[in-house]
Amino acid sequence: MSLMSSVTCGMRRLVHADPALLRNFLFPARRLAPVITCQQDRKLASKHGKGQKNVQKVKVNVDKQEVEIRRRMTAAALADAMNKDFDHILEALLNTSADLGSLKPDTVLEECWIKEVVTRSGMKFRWAKLSTTKESPNRDAQRRPPADPALLVSRPPVVTIMGHVDHGKTTLLDSLRKSQIVSTEAGGITQHIGAFLVQLPTGEKITFLDTPGHAAFSSMRARGADATDIVILVVAADDGVMNQTVESIQHAKRAKVPMIVAVNKCDKPQADPQRVKQELLAYDVICEEFGGDVQAIHISALKGDNLLALAEATVALAEVLELKAELTGPVEGLVIESRTDKGKGYVTTAIVQRGTLKKGCFLVAGKCWAKVRLLFDENGCAVTEAGPSMAVEVVGWKEPPSAGEIILEVESELAREVVEWRSHKEEQLKRQEEQSIIEAKQQRHLEEYQRERAALSHLSWRQRRKEYYLKNKTQFTHRPSERTEDEQLRLPIIIKGDVDGSMETLLNILDSYDADHQCQLDVVHFGVGDISENDVNMAKMFGGSIYGFNVSVTRSVHQLASRHGVPLRLNSVIYKLVDELKNELSQKLPPTVSENIMGEATVLAIFDISVGKKKVPIAGCRVTKGQLDRRLKFRVIRGRDTVWEGSLAAMKHHKDDVNMVKVGMDCGLMADGDASFSEGDIVICFEEVEEPQVTSWDPGF
Repeated sequence: MSLMSSVTCGMRRLVHADPALLRNFLFPARRLAPVITCQQDRKLASKHGKGQKNVQKVKVNVDKQEVEIRRRMTAAALADAMNKDFDHILEALLNTSADLGSLKPDTVLEECWIKEVVTRSGMKFRWAKLSTTKESPNRDAQRRPPADPALLVSRPPVVTIMGHVDHGKTTLLDSLRKSQIVSTEAGGITQHIGAFLVQLPTGEKITFLDTPGHAAFSSMRARGADATDIVILVVAADDGVMNQTVESIQHAKRAKVPMIVAVNKCDKPQADPQRVKQELLAYDVICEEFGGDVQAIHISALKGDNLLALAEATVALAEVLELKAELTGPVEGLVIESRTDKGKGYVTTAIVQRGTLKKGCFLVAGKCWAKVRLLFDENGCAVTEAGPSMAVEVVGWKEPPSAGEIILEVESELAREVVEWRSHKEEQLKRQEEQSIIEAKQQRHLEEYQRERAALSHLSWRQRRKEYYLKNKTQFTHRPSERTEDEQLRLPIIIKGDVDGSMETLLNILDSYDADHQCQLDVVHFGVGDISENDVNMAKMFGGSIYGFNVSVTRSVHQLASRHGVPLRLNSVIYKLVDELKNELSQKLPPTVSENIMGEATVLAIFDISVGKKKVPIAGCRVTKGQLDRRLKFRVIRGRDTVWEGSLAAMKHHKDDVNMVKVGMDCGLMADGDASFSEGDIVICFEEVEEPQVTSWDPGF
């Protein structure tokens, strides 16, 4: 009774609430299927009959909603693109193999499920176009415009000493250092900075830059010419003008820098300074005694003769040039060298050109930036600031900049933006170059394909298919592992240098490698600093060698390299390092086989002997040159053609088996294999000698 009373009460409430709802619940409406009568059936069956017009179906165009999709869309992003909620995505993926239990709004959907959701929702999709990135504003730092002449003050000249190797540049620098030590009674000057300051007794100062004279360091000499005000060209009085002397003159003329000629080694008996100055005339270097404007100072760097006159000539030329710079404003400078120091991190040697460099400044050079933590002068002493023409070591770089980069001071918040913008522009240029290369390759491929199609256009499609098959059937007959055996020889190497300038020189040398047809040289990694365990592991992975220039190796790294069989080739002289690389390249090459002719014989008669059931021809010969050795190889020449080549089965002199017959002796020869002899044939005895092959690469020094 309680159940019936509760149902009755519920029904009463439902009636009072909505009578129509109760009526539909008790008496649901039935949908009656249309009844097709026989007359209608006949009419439908004969609608295409005679006298009846074609009834065209009218298609109702339903405009489906278009959804813009892209790869790796999240469920929430797809729901927003469809103007739906997340539950709609779940409902659309019901009865599919999708894992709905782990589906969340931030879940990345696969491409097939993205299309499935859109299709099940009665919509159509289209792929989103690649978004065109807006050109970012130029964040690069630029040099300042020329300063007001009223703000300029005099600055010391920056002088670069250039010349041929072994002409006394290092000795001249050492003599200048000694004179500086004597005059200032200071300690020694560090050599790795590459620049030092000389103060004359009169009080004038000169900043000297050191550049190497070896042929390999052309880029460093060019950079020294660009960073200087005056070039001192050192020429040996007993040697005259040499190759690097001419190159130094060209660098100075290209940079439009005035020169002073220092004729060195004048203390030698065979010295001829007059011949040196006459040879310079051929390169448009006219000294003052010949009516030109180039000063020529006769010195002896070893004995220290006339060095003060050289310094005074430099100061006089600097006064004529009126070298000035401003002390205020953002700093501008030039990176002379960069290296890695274990205690200081990345260190650069820089010359200040404008402004005053102080601790705490934010600098940008290339794609690197720094907050100056420490400054050191040429004596290794810490300084708080550096004015124009001063060479200092800058500590605080996040990455080591390349030598020759321009240093600009920026505000603290702009340093990172400048570096990012420069990196972005470089990536864009690199992408454009790669795209142009890809398009060129596609164009060449298309032209080649069109030529192949045009050559086979007269054939039927079956014949063309057969031709393609015959042409390409040998291309994939070998497995990839088998095809690699026929690939070209390769030598992977890793190069480490002490400073950035050394690495630049080594890479320039390797750029001249032109023996790829013999062995391909692959530089898998290069960098500045000592050799590390990562370098050894990388060399082991590539199966290569490690070359180090002026770098050190710890004991643990040395043991690791020995354990992995990685060769470490360390040198402090650049041409010795290049010689080692050439030797390793030559060892990679297979030996060349050459023939050494030992003797010749003429066939006089042919005899047949029975060996078992087979008749074998015997050539009766007389030795005309050298001697015949049975253990070597033989060749039969008839006219100008080689008719047989191989080894001998037997050699007899009279009835005795012999291994060697000499000139003028008769012998009988039986070939090992099928060979046909004729009277008048020439039999040549030769030996094959393997000789080591040498690489054809010539770096030029």
